[in-house]
Amino acid sequence: MLQLRNVSVTLGGVEALRQVSLSAAERRIGIVGRNGSGKTTLARVIAGLQVPDAGSAEIDGRDMARDRKAALRSVGILFQNPDHQIIFPTVEEEIAFGLVQLGRSRAEAAGEVQTILAHFGKSHWASAPTHGLSQGQKQLVCLMAVLAMRPALIVLDEPYSGLDIPTRMQLMRYVDEVAARILHITHDPESVRHYDRVIWIDEGALRADGPPAEVLGQFEAQMRLWGGRDDLSDLAG
Repeated sequence: MLQLRNVSVTLGGVEALRQVSLSAAERRIGIVGRNGSGKTTLARVIAGLQVPDAGSAEIDGRDMARDRKAALRSVGILFQNPDHQIIFPTVEEEIAFGLVQLGRSRAEAAGEVQTILAHFGKSHWASAPTHGLSQGQKQLVCLMAVLAMRPALIVLDEPYSGLDIPTRMQLMRYVDEVAARILHITHDPESVRHYDRVIWIDEGALRADGPPAEVLGQFEAQMRLWGGRDDLSDLAG
């Protein structure tokens, strides 16, 4: 169970999240909103990477910001840009890192790396240099690294952004097969239309929450309305 209680976050003097509260236990949840609506901040709070100024984010009763060990075991996060996530020179080292952080011995981690690579049919990737992979391949490595740690919840933060259509379709198939619960943050309604629940974040607050057909209908109608205007002319501050 994911439980957010009155979560508020201010970044650079701007209120990124405003008293966000929700309970979630569905297997597939989408969170939609415009760029700058607070989606990524919400993802970081849920994963324990951002301490809220007020409120709390808990998974099965454990506070993610204040219990880092629980956060590592409970939540995995896949960011928009894999180059911001990959830190090791080879695929096997990248996947093994999180396992070692969880307390596995190097030998145990190596065995689990081989298992996850074999599961995806990518055993031949083990010694491949991560810098030589395509963007889609890097994103798959990040997904495998997260799955190897067996989290209960995986947060996807715009993971398909910048990918071509075939690569996006392939990664979506991999994600659809994942047994863990998925919280998918996106501005693209199509990627979450088949989910169990969709939440719309607007200006740091919950605007709608419910079945995908209902929430996405409202979201898309508002996007079309805003798209007919010229808010690009408006300067912040």
